[in-house]
Amino acid sequence: MFAVACLLALATPQDPAATAPNIVFVLADDVGYGDPAFSGGTGAPTPNLDRLAREGRRFTDAHSTSATCTPSRYSLLTGSYAFRRPGTGVLRGDAALVLDPSKPTLASLLRKGGYRTAVIGKWHLGLGSGDLDWNGAIAPGPLECGFDESFVLPATGDRVPCVFVDGQRVAGLDPEDPLHVSYRERIDPSPSGKERPDLLRMRWSHGHDQTIVDGISRIGWSRGGLAARWHDEDLADRLVERAVDFVRRQKERPFFLYFATHDVHVPRVPHARFTGKSTMGPRGDALVQLDWQVGVLLDTLDELGLAEKTIVVFTSDNGPVLDDGYVDDAVAKCGEHRPCGPLRGGKYSAFEGGTRVPFVVRWPGVVPPGTSAALVSQVDACATLAQLAGVEIGDGDCGDSTDQTAAWFGADDAGRDHAVLQAGVLALREGRLKFVSAGKGPAFAAEVGIELGNAKDDQLYDLAADPGEREDLAGARPEDLARLKARLAAITAASPRK
Repeated sequence: MFAVACLLALATPQDPAATAPNIVFVLADDVGYGDPAFSGGTGAPTPNLDRLAREGRRFTDAHSTSATCTPSRYSLLTGSYAFRRPGTGVLRGDAALVLDPSKPTLASLLRKGGYRTAVIGKWHLGLGSGDLDWNGAIAPGPLECGFDESFVLPATGDRVPCVFVDGQRVAGLDPEDPLHVSYRERIDPSPSGKERPDLLRMRWSHGHDQTIVDGISRIGWSRGGLAARWHDEDLADRLVERAVDFVRRQKERPFFLYFATHDVHVPRVPHARFTGKSTMGPRGDALVQLDWQVGVLLDTLDELGLAEKTIVVFTSDNGPVLDDGYVDDAVAKCGEHRPCGPLRGGKYSAFEGGTRVPFVVRWPGVVPPGTSAALVSQVDACATLAQLAGVEIGDGDCGDSTDQTAAWFGADDAGRDHAVLQAGVLALREGRLKFVSAGKGPAFAAEVGIELGNAKDDQLYDLAADPGEREDLAGARPEDLARLKARLAAITAASPRK
């Protein structure tokens, strides 16, 4: 702990903008605990992620706060569990902003510390305040929430509108061909994916059968804005080009880059140069494309002499899913590869596969390389990175976020003493124990082939003895069950405090 304190004294001086580390936070999409080769993945080579894990600190018990994307991203940027704010479920492509611009975010905290901040990639936290006009200024959005620059997908690749928003405007929009979006009624007179599957270059399996964009049918209806529509194969290139441009322009001052990849979310349409680079079809090839993007960023830091001045974090927004709405051979070609590794569940699930995700922290010369079993959560990004930037967080702000520099820096092998996890029902991790609250609904999501972890009764697991969550100990250990249930109830009922 003394060594960590000394490092922090160097990293957070009186004038943090003078020597504070640059921050590159890479948030992948739907990448499972077992997907990277460094975590046992066998279906796709990931040499750049492996390099990051080799040179940094890899956490084997790291969690997103939710098994789906919008709530986990909300928690990451606000330092507050998403269950505390209604309306933070998986958002439509035309949803209003769910962040409160008057409240601190990770970006606004770092900007307060002298950082130049940018978000590039998937946003999926809503834009505007309702009934958005896509042909005018799009606000509030990232720029009102602490980011100096933004170049984002409004939601996900499988939801309209399939355009980039650059700052407050749709990029490349022709004013003579205005863009209209609706999730309430059909506004697209052209054939839908449901009506004309013969027009599609990728068939849908469930739920993705409305407006066709780039030969792929999506969720929602859109009309117009044809010049602004992206080409799916170019998504990764467009995003990493903007990220590299930002880093090059900011090399003389501290910067925070929140790089939120679209890979490996559906529809998985990697660039042709990655086709066949894995044994798993488009999902595996998209994983290779993700690895390439990380490699471009690492190479750029090396080229500019910034590697030792930059803390790089790599993680994923939630666990993996194979069939998430399109027929892309993800199930058929998975082979021996296990996206969740030894864990049960996956995206949408209260089991560990839903929220236990890859998590690597690299800061050469400061963060010691190695592997840690400390319990860490993405909700702690605000407090931890604010500490590194020398920024104080106000009382009551980012209230679920705790400073985990000791764990990140290798001086604490325990990490958090608890973590709340959200997946329809709430779960609580405390050391080796996991409590899953009772919940209604199906125990198995037939459409995606994933066990949701729901049960009519509370569940209790000892993850040290049973990482696959196969033996429910609720009946055998009633005292532990009652204690964790009461603790979760107290956490959810209380206002968070720093």
